[in-house]
Amino acid sequence: MERVHVDLDGPPQTMLATLYAKALDADAPQSILRDQYAKAAVARIDYDWETTTINARRAPSVAIRSAHFDNWTRQFLAVHDPSTNPAVVLHVGCGLDARVYRVDPAPEVRWYDVDYPEVIELRRRVYPGRVNYRMRPASVTDPSWLAEIPADRPVLFVAEGLTMYLTKDDGLGLLRRIVDRFPSGELQFDAFNTFGIRTQVINAVVRRSGSKLHWGIDGPGDILDAVGGVRLLAWESVFDSDTFDLVSPAVRWLGRAMAAVPGLRTMAQYHRYAFGSGEC
Repeated sequence: MERVHVDLDGPPQTMLATLYAKALDADAPQSILRDQYAKAAVARIDYDWETTTINARRAPSVAIRSAHFDNWTRQFLAVHDPSTNPAVVLHVGCGLDARVYRVDPAPEVRWYDVDYPEVIELRRRVYPGRVNYRMRPASVTDPSWLAEIPADRPVLFVAEGLTMYLTKDDGLGLLRRIVDRFPSGELQFDAFNTFGIRTQVINAVVRRSGSKLHWGIDGPGDILDAVGGVRLLAWESVFDSDTFDLVSPAVRWLGRAMAAVPGLRTMAQYHRYAFGSGEC
């Protein structure tokens, strides 16, 4: 099978680093995601993976974030019976993540992966289709793509590794449009705090891609005060997540040490909000 050449820069390039981490994790003796789709995608793509700066030692720290959102996604889908109350999933800024295949939702669930056109074109070349699965080529901050999504079902908006690349205005505008369009649902995303944004100069993946981080979220108040109609379901540091226990003892020890410092404890956070009526 012919390999696919890629030539990306900026935020789209960072998805190659996270993809490679998941492929390395798939080969680990104690794999976290067991993501064979990521491994197959890496084999299809013609790229110098060493330039990502990701190695087997760093891969679990990437995989646990995806595992966390896989768990939250499954929880949301579990309370929406596909035969009576099927949901729609908007995986926004999806990159090359294989969440739809790992979660494997019921065929009644409508799943949309949304990202830049060049990213979606690459996805279509390395991933198979499936029932009720659509890939939408668009900038996530462009309001027009959302108008094409039917708004007759509860929605799960999940954005992993996205908010920090958006400006505050663009990020809040995106969340507000989701809440305004759908009758009910959840918003699930991760974020850096203001300190985390300031430390981007030492983030090798961001620096090598030529990207720039913008939006720091320091706590749920930043969202609750700005996005009407949402209520907090969960907010936790990466160090407090159940999936953090899946990393090595040495990394867990380092995490506990970092968590003792207020600014570092919430440098990377997971957010989960509900909105509208109905069970979410």
